[in-house]
Amino acid sequence: MTDAPQIRFFDRTTPPHISTLVLISGISALAMNIFLPSLPGMTAHFDTDYRLMQLSVAFFLAVNAIIQILIGPISDKFGRRPVLIWGLVLFLIATLGCIFSPSVEIFLFFRMAQAVITVAMVLSRAAVRDMYPQDRAASMIGYVTMGMAIVPMIGPAIGGLLDEVFGWQANFWMLMLVGFVCLWFVWADHGETAYTSGKSLLEQFQEYPELLMSPRFWGYAMASAFTAGSFFAYLGGAPYVGTEVFGLATAQLGIFFGAPAIGYIFGNFLSGRYSVRFGINRMVLWGCLINASGLFLSLIIFLIGFGTVYSFFGFTVFVGIGNGMTLPNATSGMLSVRPHLAGTASGLGGALMIGGGAALSALAGALLAPGTGTLPLVFLMFTTSLFGVIAMFAVLWREQQLTR
Repeated sequence: MTDAPQIRFFDRTTPPHISTLVLISGISALAMNIFLPSLPGMTAHFDTDYRLMQLSVAFFLAVNAIIQILIGPISDKFGRRPVLIWGLVLFLIATLGCIFSPSVEIFLFFRMAQAVITVAMVLSRAAVRDMYPQDRAASMIGYVTMGMAIVPMIGPAIGGLLDEVFGWQANFWMLMLVGFVCLWFVWADHGETAYTSGKSLLEQFQEYPELLMSPRFWGYAMASAFTAGSFFAYLGGAPYVGTEVFGLATAQLGIFFGAPAIGYIFGNFLSGRYSVRFGINRMVLWGCLINASGLFLSLIIFLIGFGTVYSFFGFTVFVGIGNGMTLPNATSGMLSVRPHLAGTASGLGGALMIGGGAALSALAGALLAPGTGTLPLVFLMFTTSLFGVIAMFAVLWREQQLTR
């Protein structure tokens, strides 16, 4: 579609309302981070090691990446709506498994199964690209992913409070409730947006090389992956840094943990407001530079010995701003390289981002141990952000080549 579609709220014969897309994009972020302040307590509950418990983040992200590779072609073949509905149903079943897990091994299994909720993130973006042209899509994706900004800000804070009052399982009961609400919204409002392919599923997967041969797709995907990678490293290491280095209580950690989301909201606002005016390439580049600059300042402050809990979490606001500007625009770029493969591009690009995030999250957990302080985490986040800047300069160079 190239013109603004006709949308009627709670009418599944029309494309979904933006409120529905914001809601379903938000549950992906909520599933990822609501329980993070509970990780130390869950470690004690299952009588295990923190590094093993922290794998609930890394495993979730790894399976998330695998699912994204599959979801794109499947949704291009069968449509966004049925894939979303089945994904939400399976997510609810997996969440029940997490709640009643008797051991850490069984919990980790169901935690990996929870990653099916990635269909909500992937297909909310793909639906926007189905409905709007490139620059307009970047703007709308900025608004849609606002759900992924607000939720990380309030999710850990709510999770920390729920943990203190009711225990860690309360976080997963909250996910059950939100999951049912999302399922109802999708059923009642999410009309089909994709022109389903007449090709077989195997033929859909065989179109991956068309994307993989595109330098611009790789550039956008890597700019997105590395910029987001600094945030995923934060996800893997910040719970340890907050509790073990700075001595924060669970509820305090939940509040501090949401600092990047404050910046993400602002970055998303800038994307929604200015992507059409300045174009997606400038917005991605500026986002990558803001992300790297904030982490560079944080690194310098810790190197000279003036780092505090406020500087550590405070400078992650720049990580949020950079991600809020980069991700919607880089995503729109990825989806626009081959518009007829929007679902496939969303899945593959997301898989690269989340797969890299899983590795960085696990690496952050492995680097942190008693006595290391915060420097290994801050250095890892900064180094990752630099690669994002390099990737975006590669996109700009490629576009210059194409216009000559």
